Amino acid sequence: MRDLEHALKAWYFSGKTITRPALKIYGVHLTMAKNITPRSENYSEWYLDVIKAGQLADYAPVKGCMVIRPTGFAIWEAMQAQLDRMFKETGHVNAYFPLLIPQHFLEKEAEHVEGFSPECAVVTHGGGKELEEALVVRPTSETMIGHMYSQWINSYRDLPILINQWCNVMRWEMRTRLFLRTSEFLWQEGHTAHETYEEAQEETLKMLNIYHRFQEEYLAIPMIKGKKTESEKFPGADATYTIEAMMQDGKALQASTSHNMKQNFAKAFDIQYLDRNNEHQFAHTTSWGSSTRMIGGLIMTHSDDDGLVLPPRIAPIAVVIVPIFKKEEEKTATLEFADSIAKKLSEHLDPLRVKIDSREMRPADKFYHWIQQGVPLRIEIGPRDVEKQAGMLVRRDNREKQSVPIESIAQSVITILDDIQTSLYRKALAFREENTRTVTDYEEFKQIIQEKGGFIRAHWNGSAEVESKIKEETKATIRCIPLEDDPKPGSCIVTGEASAQEVIFAIAY
Repeated sequence: MRDLEHALKAWYFSGKTITRPALKIYGVHLTMAKNITPRSENYSEWYLDVIKAGQLADYAPVKGCMVIRPTGFAIWEAMQAQLDRMFKETGHVNAYFPLLIPQHFLEKEAEHVEGFSPECAVVTHGGGKELEEALVVRPTSETMIGHMYSQWINSYRDLPILINQWCNVMRWEMRTRLFLRTSEFLWQEGHTAHETYEEAQEETLKMLNIYHRFQEEYLAIPMIKGKKTESEKFPGADATYTIEAMMQDGKALQASTSHNMKQNFAKAFDIQYLDRNNEHQFAHTTSWGSSTRMIGGLIMTHSDDDGLVLPPRIAPIAVVIVPIFKKEEEKTATLEFADSIAKKLSEHLDPLRVKIDSREMRPADKFYHWIQQGVPLRIEIGPRDVEKQAGMLVRRDNREKQSVPIESIAQSVITILDDIQTSLYRKALAFREENTRTVTDYEEFKQIIQEKGGFIRAHWNGSAEVESKIKEETKATIRCIPLEDDPKPGSCIVTGEASAQEVIFAIAY
């Protein structure tokens, strides 16, 4: 074991790559993160350990709620900033609506209230007195926004209304998990109103495509776009569209959804307008949303047994510079050189995304900290690097190291960050493809779900009864009916009846 300690210490200060196979000569399997349960042992524990080690979130004193710590909130802010820009580029604007909703609002749309009633938190007292009408803590804002739209919309000239809201919502969940399912969570919810069904449908799919592009280009998570079945659609919607991702344990995660409400909410809340023929018409509405659940998906798609792994385009800190010195007389020159590198990088990157770690700590402890924080690229600067006027670049995703002269370090960093972004996406896509299987036999379907998991492409006859039977017997649900250009017809795996196209089955979070 002493030899192993010497090997590790030499590795930290040598700038050379040390591989896990190389260390097996000492009879020890190298796992840096002793505070993280390996994925192969317990995936659920691994997920929670990564969150704790990365200082992303913690449990709140209120059951089912979480405290998002600064690192976790910085990731959310990065997501929020990019999505907000994408929304505004397509003509949407932000507003804010009240947290509390009169109870009778929810009762106006029967299917909506039936879907959300079990999850509602209700306020019955305020100011020391019982309220005349109970108020519901918003589980979503369709009803409140529908009421306001009925006040604002009078003519076709008032349409379309394209509003988004960044806020918190509450759904009284029985079983919770940090980021993935909590009673209170942060999200954005877009709500729009249009003259025609066709315009509303165009909006619904436009926002689905924005979510899809954001997840793939910024979070490096491969997504499948599709339509939800009638059983799985949003309460009160005419149609619900979704993007679905595969996590490292083979389970599916619904990342974002977009809903065409047709005229359902407009009729419930009397959202009418005078059309171009001076006749009263009900508006067509949409809603669409994504939440802090995206952070859970980010963790479970890319992270490893040593902690968090973040794609460069969404990482709050893209590059951390770690000065290394043993003697006090080496300190000044090393810190000055680190600062000169930071200035060069700041000409190409947001200065806030470049950090110098000048804390009085052992280098090994700093490395360990930034690995678990998921920072994509680390630059190690020691006295020899100062002499060579170079920095040692260390990737978080594959741990590769290379020494780069200061003259070319900025371009090298940009190139490497781009490569990390692409590599993470390709790795996740390859994993999804390896774990997606096409099945034509129901017995084989049940065996694969039980033994292997992942996504199964199979034909389904469109029956809610068959859908329910499969869910009851296997716990797998239809994640979506893929939006494909050329769907192939076939036979239902359960009944043998005609099926228009394959659907995606999986066990989901």
